[in-house]
Amino acid sequence: MSFAPAAPPRRVVSSELSYDLHADEVFARLPGYRDLTLDLLRPLGDALAPVVVWIHGGAYVSGTHRALPDPLKPSRLDERLVGAGFAVARVSYRFSAEAHFPAQLLDVRAAIRWLRRHAPALRLDGSKIGVWGESAGGHLAALACLAPDGDDTADDAGDDTGDDTADVAADVQAGVIWYAPSDFLTLQKQNRADSQIDHNAVDAPGGLLLGAPVMTVPDEARAASSVTYAHAGAPAMLIAHGKLDGVVPVGQSEELHEALLACGADSSLTLVEGADHCFIGADLDPLVAQAVAFFQQKLRSDEESR
Repeated sequence: MSFAPAAPPRRVVSSELSYDLHADEVFARLPGYRDLTLDLLRPLGDALAPVVVWIHGGAYVSGTHRALPDPLKPSRLDERLVGAGFAVARVSYRFSAEAHFPAQLLDVRAAIRWLRRHAPALRLDGSKIGVWGESAGGHLAALACLAPDGDDTADDAGDDTGDDTADVAADVQAGVIWYAPSDFLTLQKQNRADSQIDHNAVDAPGGLLLGAPVMTVPDEARAASSVTYAHAGAPAMLIAHGKLDGVVPVGQSEELHEALLACGADSSLTLVEGADHCFIGADLDPLVAQAVAFFQQKLRSDEESR
């Protein structure tokens, strides 16, 4: 059985913006797991739209692709992307109680392959795909940009979908990474003194993701860390983090940025004064505007951006 896009999409009309919505499209079906689905918001018109894949956070244990998290809802970042001419695919992935890493990365890549495979039918530009993630989703977005997509990360999600995506590339052309862990082995060392999380504990997000306290499985922790894969040919990346983040220390974004610069990659870092996790305490508007402008620069030609 092939998971082709359901038809037709639902037209969403408001006083500010109208777009087509493909809701809960199944992009992977793995025996013993729930269906993996995505919502695709596509601007109106016949032109092929570049795509931004939105990956939600939630410490790998919660969250939904169907709506932005409460602290980010006022930003309407998905609709702002659509208004700028991008299609937005909000994707789901397996939580750590369902499967350990690398299942979550495999799921994100299965979604990217599905979007690229069905790009003509969905009127998408499959050559221009970006990723944007926050917190745990930012970690997965960074891995989608950096980690090799080879035999060591064989896509079990793609193998079981019944769809012809195995030979479709899962590469992306740009990534926005918001307040994400990048090195599980340095998380606790960089932690704020007032943090309520022991990142080396078995029930910490990283421990649950890996199935064991991170310091007891250093090889697995290293393999799950985006900083491990920094390389000169990486897609352009925009990294942003609140200086007062009490959940994921700001040093994680600094570490990834420095590793990318050291190997000659295209990386920009924004540190946000007075901001905690989810940028609580800061104005979201300039951060969203920065991200949208970044995707306009990296995913659209000069002519398209006019």
